[in-house]
Amino acid sequence: MARTAANAKSAETSMNPTRDDFAALLEESFERHPVMEGSVVKGRVLAVENDFVTIDVGLKTEGRVPLKEFQAPGSPAELNPGDEVEVFLDRIENALGEAILSRDKARREESWTKLEKAFADNERVTGVIFGRVKGGFTVDLDGAVAFLPGSQVDIRPVRDVTPLMNQPQPFQILKMDRRRGNIVVSRRAVLEETRAEQRNELVATLREGQVLEGVVKNITDYGAFVDLGGVDGLLHVTDMAWRRVNHPTEVLKIGETIKVQVIKVNQDTQRISLGMKQLEADPWDGVAAKYPVGARFTGRVTNITDYGAFVELEPGVEGLVHVSEMSWVKKNVHPGKIVSTSQEVEVMVLEVDATKRRISLGLKQTMENPWAHFAETHPAGTEIEGEVKNITEFGLFIGLDEDIDGMVHMSDLSWDTPGEEAMKAYNKGDRVKAVVLDVDVEKERISLGVKQAGADPMASVGTIKKGDIVTCEVAAVNDGGIEVTVGDGMRTFIKRADLSRDRSEQRPERYAVGDKVDARVLVFDKQSRKLQLSIKAREIAEEKEAMAQYGSADSGASLGDILGAALAKKRETEEDDTQD
Repeated sequence: MARTAANAKSAETSMNPTRDDFAALLEESFERHPVMEGSVVKGRVLAVENDFVTIDVGLKTEGRVPLKEFQAPGSPAELNPGDEVEVFLDRIENALGEAILSRDKARREESWTKLEKAFADNERVTGVIFGRVKGGFTVDLDGAVAFLPGSQVDIRPVRDVTPLMNQPQPFQILKMDRRRGNIVVSRRAVLEETRAEQRNELVATLREGQVLEGVVKNITDYGAFVDLGGVDGLLHVTDMAWRRVNHPTEVLKIGETIKVQVIKVNQDTQRISLGMKQLEADPWDGVAAKYPVGARFTGRVTNITDYGAFVELEPGVEGLVHVSEMSWVKKNVHPGKIVSTSQEVEVMVLEVDATKRRISLGLKQTMENPWAHFAETHPAGTEIEGEVKNITEFGLFIGLDEDIDGMVHMSDLSWDTPGEEAMKAYNKGDRVKAVVLDVDVEKERISLGVKQAGADPMASVGTIKKGDIVTCEVAAVNDGGIEVTVGDGMRTFIKRADLSRDRSEQRPERYAVGDKVDARVLVFDKQSRKLQLSIKAREIAEEKEAMAQYGSADSGASLGDILGAALAKKRETEEDDTQD
């Protein structure tokens, strides 16, 4: 009876449970399905509506999760009622009585575990670029958000990343810190590794002389990098064409597909040298026969340097006109002042070295040589007139016809004035008359003489010799003696000591300019143009002659008697010559 009553009470309780009974049932449910806040739990989708997903995770109340948390970047969510999903339980119940769930946090927790293992094993991970941030981009790694620096997007700078966004692709984890929630990834590292593998395979198959097709990827001042299908080769500017190429952009453009020949492959450094001109015939073959020495050709100036100008004779064949071969008369002028780039000029072949691929050309040889023309029209002895163009320490340069100069050495300025003194009489711009002394066409030199334009005073003195008595005219008087002229202007100097045998009479002031004096010749050398005179020597000679003719002091005659008789006889002789 008691059992029956108890059973009845139990049945009543089960049909009408109290608050305490609900608490007991909930506790029993928690014991069967332990649920902990801050962990990932499994749940079942109850409904998908109004951009939210209602999920039952076995609690006394359901939770709602935004639908977008179930969407992968770039694709819609595919979710239906009854699907089992994993979510992160933030809190069992909020103020509204709902469980706080998150699909993103669940995916993030799961993803972090996988990423840590991949990072430890140095394995690649798959992600999607979905946003831009300062300095780079954000990448979704199946729930975990990583940072992709701009420098790690590609091997080369990428201007537009749009085609790479929302596309699943491999990445390499460079750094990660779970405590801080930081992950840094690189797409470039994956590309470099893949590229290295492709490069090794491709380089191993390349052979020198092999002809390939490639795409111009980059252009620099010294050449272009050509993509041969996973590996780049360098096409140097000198191997683009046989002709001169000043910059690669004259021949190529980025993105262009070209044919190239493998010139050299370095398996150790994996450097590949390419060439384009090698696919064409070498224009230097037989160049010596095409351009014989002495022949004239018309070419185009392609480049001008300090030492000359390059002239293209045909595409791929250039010769150098050295600055010394550009003009007969312009010696110290920059080549750019004689010719200009792209100018058509006539040149003469001076030398050909096919081995060194060099041709020496001359520009001035196609013009008349003004030095040769001057030599023909102005033989030695021809008188000319010109302007003093320059004065140097050794002479004057006189401007002549056809822009050539002749030089007057200072020794050829005056017959009787020392060169340095004679040069003081000239200034730039003076007009002078001169005589052509010599023309050296090979050395391009013309020697002129100013003094040769006048008579040589030495020729007017005749055939005097040492010991002769000559009559002079005083031209100048100074403390050291007197300057005299002989004949038609031959100048010499009589020193004070040679003015008289008597010391008291050796006074230059006794003489005046224009006085006539007789002097004895002590030295006369035409070759060295040296004439030395002495009045003293003449007086001594006359005394000796008188002593010999009229006796000596020992015979009783005085010196005055002897000299007086000699002078009287000399006057008589001169008077007789006058009467005759």
